[in-house]
Amino acid sequence: MQTSSLADVKPLSRVPLIPEHIVRRHNVHFEIDTRFRRAARLLQYLWLTDHKIPTGIHVQGTGEDAITMDIGSCLSAEAAEAGKNFMSPAIHGLVRHELIMREEGAMIDEDRLFRNALSSMPLVFNLFGPMVIDLRLATAVFRVLLPNFVDTVERIRFEHSPGRHEDRFLSDGTAFDLAMNVITPDGEEATVYIEVKYSEDMTGPAARLRPRYDEASIQVGLFKDPDSQLLRSLALDQLWREHMTAQLAVDHGITTQAKFITIAPKLNRRVNAACRVYRSELLDIDEEKSDRVDFRSLDLEAVIKELDKAGASEMAGKLWARYCDFDRVYHLAMNEFPDTACLVNFIGEPEAVRKARTTRRRRSSSPNPSSNANE
Repeated sequence: MQTSSLADVKPLSRVPLIPEHIVRRHNVHFEIDTRFRRAARLLQYLWLTDHKIPTGIHVQGTGEDAITMDIGSCLSAEAAEAGKNFMSPAIHGLVRHELIMREEGAMIDEDRLFRNALSSMPLVFNLFGPMVIDLRLATAVFRVLLPNFVDTVERIRFEHSPGRHEDRFLSDGTAFDLAMNVITPDGEEATVYIEVKYSEDMTGPAARLRPRYDEASIQVGLFKDPDSQLLRSLALDQLWREHMTAQLAVDHGITTQAKFITIAPKLNRRVNAACRVYRSELLDIDEEKSDRVDFRSLDLEAVIKELDKAGASEMAGKLWARYCDFDRVYHLAMNEFPDTACLVNFIGEPEAVRKARTTRRRRSSSPNPSSNANE
């Protein structure tokens, strides 16, 4: 096993607030961006620039209301067609295979997938593609991340629904980004249903509320208050529907056990806040009662670091540079002001290192009592 190159990387405590003039100059200004999305959009622009990938236009809205914008986080049509939104030709090939062999009714926005560098859709394939190609890698990663649930990973499916448009489920198109078939440490077959977020702010769009949702909310036995309006809010609606779908998959015998997880950047506070609020709506699940579907949220950074430890260091480093290196955009912003350059490294150091360096400086500048006594 090779030494992990990301083991000592410490993410920033919060995402940098990038000044507007910087994003305008790099052609990634988008009026409605959150703080996280602004920094993430700039990071994608830097990644595209590093790899000499030409950028193109972004179309917002439809029909007569559509607005066309030249924006630096979107690939040109030619680059998109060539699969440049993906981290390797092998992943691009996997994407093409999955599009051709997708489940009936699976909704995949090909424009976002191929052209939008900021979208979570290409992230899903870039992150899990190497694990689909090598299931031993997936096993090594998720044995650590979900040690009480995963012993081996048998299969990974993209844009999967166990009961799309079926009345016994939610009578809609609710689907997961991924479904991972696993064998548990007890030797049982089980499923991990996964939703991946990147720059989303959890403000919808929400699905049209259906009477079936209200029925299922009571039926699945997951919630403190099945009629809670929070569950039906823009921020929680998707988590609510997907968790119900996962539980119904168990209840209808499609899988004997399941776990529902989200994966998102640690610094995307809106996604993580939504997950915390959603968790507060759930009943406590007895660990011994394996027919109830547990919910967990994982940091994207943790998944990438486990890829690194499992031996996929080169790919992990590329994923980190593209999706998690907000230290880079912090330094870009700080370097706008030459007179602050001397502060960048000092401020960017971990707290323990900074304290140690400060202590050493104080010691070196204070008089040495023993020396004074001998003078």
